[in-house]
Amino acid sequence: MRDYLLTLCVTAAVTYLLTGPVRKFAIATGAMPEIRARDVHREPTPRLGGIAMFFGLCAGLLVADHLQNLNSVFEQSNEPRALLSGAALIWLIGVLDDKFELDALIKLGAQMISAGVMVAQGLTILWLPIPGVGTVALTPWQGTLLTVALVVLTINAVNFVDGLDGLAAGMVCIAAAAFFLYAYRLWYGYTIEAAAPATLFAAILMGMCLGFLPHNMHPARIFMGDSGSMLIGLILAASAISITGQVDPDVLRLFEGSTREATHAALPVFIPLVLPLTIIAIPMADLVLAIVRRTWKGQSPFAADRGHLHHRLLEIGHSHSRAVLIMYFWSALIAFGTLAYSVHSTSMWIVLGVVALSAIGLVLLLLPRFTPRAPRWAQSVVPPRYRRRKPAAVPVEAAVSEETAEAVEEEREPVPAGVNGATAIGHRSRFSDRSKAGARG
Repeated sequence: MRDYLLTLCVTAAVTYLLTGPVRKFAIATGAMPEIRARDVHREPTPRLGGIAMFFGLCAGLLVADHLQNLNSVFEQSNEPRALLSGAALIWLIGVLDDKFELDALIKLGAQMISAGVMVAQGLTILWLPIPGVGTVALTPWQGTLLTVALVVLTINAVNFVDGLDGLAAGMVCIAAAAFFLYAYRLWYGYTIEAAAPATLFAAILMGMCLGFLPHNMHPARIFMGDSGSMLIGLILAASAISITGQVDPDVLRLFEGSTREATHAALPVFIPLVLPLTIIAIPMADLVLAIVRRTWKGQSPFAADRGHLHHRLLEIGHSHSRAVLIMYFWSALIAFGTLAYSVHSTSMWIVLGVVALSAIGLVLLLLPRFTPRAPRWAQSVVPPRYRRRKPAAVPVEAAVSEETAEAVEEEREPVPAGVNGATAIGHRSRFSDRSKAGARG
């Protein structure tokens, strides 16, 4: 654990220290798109934060290679090199897209090629534990297709939630923390050496996100851009693929009997093994809802809109920071709830705790719609938002001006809405005239 923490700290330190110079570099090179109608921020903000995150990844792998307890990961497995190869390719495409806005098909092809590079070097899914059936071995073609599909879905799921300051980095950090604890339990608790690469990947991913978050929290001084969102999405997918493709369920030997009986009985243990959908449930749900919503309207699945979960939180009435914290809460609840259930599946207290926290989360989610008002005797001790406001008299001149403003507003042409940041394979449109984009200063 000490070596993993050291690797995490080095990765976080390198990412944090490099983000400042990278911000200056982004400003100097003009990687600061104008504010668009779909953006949430009010001032042009530089991108290319993924550059600092990539060098943090390289520093973490370099330090781990020189640590005595982690050096065996590089000697016994080719997965760290496979991850670095795929990450370098997807990062390079992301940097070019942040600067020049590449075509959607180019980015989609780069994602598939990056996954193929990892598969060619051994980072692939070899078998799946299916309840009631047992361990199902996959053919090379099946493993390749499943690996590529998982990488592409995870990359775009992470990119879809990259719409508020600090949201994507924080949610991926939470997911990586839960996955690290799970993988470390398999490696240390069950002495499964094949789980060591996934544990290392999760620790480095946490360091990358923690080092970048101080610069990205609201109000953000720099965005990670596609170079960062696609990079952390690929690393998160690689962690899950590593542990799914290399850890044989029979090695756990938790139960006696046939493989089918063992796999069925150990279902809670294999929940995060099958797919990382429980770890990134919120981003994946946002991805699925966005595709269904846009397809239902006859639009392209990658057409930008303002229907994402974080945009809905803002429409309800939450502030920017509170919307991000609510998304953090639900991500942590799902990720760590699944982790706790995989450890003690027979404990009813875990289920009751998750239900209770879910109820609290729903109350916090709907709080702006049901804002309580304090009684008159407590007006002086409660925050202003809970005080009763006295209706103010509106002058006749002000009423006439408001009606005129509303009439002018109705005559304006509607502006197509969108999302802050592009999807990982979608196109980000630019507006040369900010008045046409309806941008706010």
